[in-house]
Amino acid sequence: MPIKIPNELPARAILESEGVPVIQESDAMRQDIRPLRVALLNLMPEKIRTETQLARVLGSTPLQIEMTLLRTGSYTGRNTPMEHLLTFYQTWEDVKEQKFDALIITGAPVEQMPFEDVVYWNELQQIFDWADTNVFSSFFICWGAQAALYHYHGVPKYDLDGKMFGVFPHAVDQHASPLVAGFDDIFHCPVSRYTEVRRKDVEPIQGLEILADSADSGLCLLEERAKRRVFIFNHLEYDGDTLKREFQRDHAAGLDTALPRNYFQGDDPSQPPRVAWRAHRNLLYGNWINDLYQHAPFDLQKIGKTR
Repeated sequence: MPIKIPNELPARAILESEGVPVIQESDAMRQDIRPLRVALLNLMPEKIRTETQLARVLGSTPLQIEMTLLRTGSYTGRNTPMEHLLTFYQTWEDVKEQKFDALIITGAPVEQMPFEDVVYWNELQQIFDWADTNVFSSFFICWGAQAALYHYHGVPKYDLDGKMFGVFPHAVDQHASPLVAGFDDIFHCPVSRYTEVRRKDVEPIQGLEILADSADSGLCLLEERAKRRVFIFNHLEYDGDTLKREFQRDHAAGLDTALPRNYFQGDDPSQPPRVAWRAHRNLLYGNWINDLYQHAPFDLQKIGKTR
């Protein structure tokens, strides 16, 4: 939870410059407890695994969160039982008249396709536009982050020579953001993708800040604070064995995927993986939810009118 101190106390400016969560007295007085409404648009093929991973990190925060599971209406994947989809998921059309504190859009196994060739691209563009008026804060993951940057700013993605795969050290570029409050200078993050977004295309965009990147795997975490948008190209939400399962799946499909780097003990796939990202996973999502709690209007109907 954020610390509440008098508005004019000199410590406030110091703490804010360090990215420490500080709540204003006026905000603390107006707040009441209600669940934060978070919509998860799950574009991953193994939806049950992905929804579990994200429910885990959101559930580790001290606030009550109401998660609504969404899927595209223009495409239905074949990897999740239809009974599960019909029981637990709604389409965007089902909820587009509603307001949400937050929207999470996951990655998808379509990253090497042009955006316009993705069967649900038109629907996803509508969802991006809808988020500007019906969602207070959006969190885009992996291909979802690439797609959002392309839609909002025309930022392209580039094919890599091979799959960027493993657990890589990342440096925090901007400690003042509340999103990375408490982060070490270096943290580790799982990476699994065939494409990338490049710094040269991001840096000229006003209001878009690079918060973390890697000398090995490139950009990781961006923030567009005025628009309440977060973009992460990698996978802090992954379970400890997710890269292992991906490695085994790729090889079962006949792909020549290299061993994930910095992952298996002794680079031996028969050994257990080394999990080095859980603390920063919980910290990132906890910081995001904490910031959301402080600034989202209590009256959901005010969302879209207070940017």
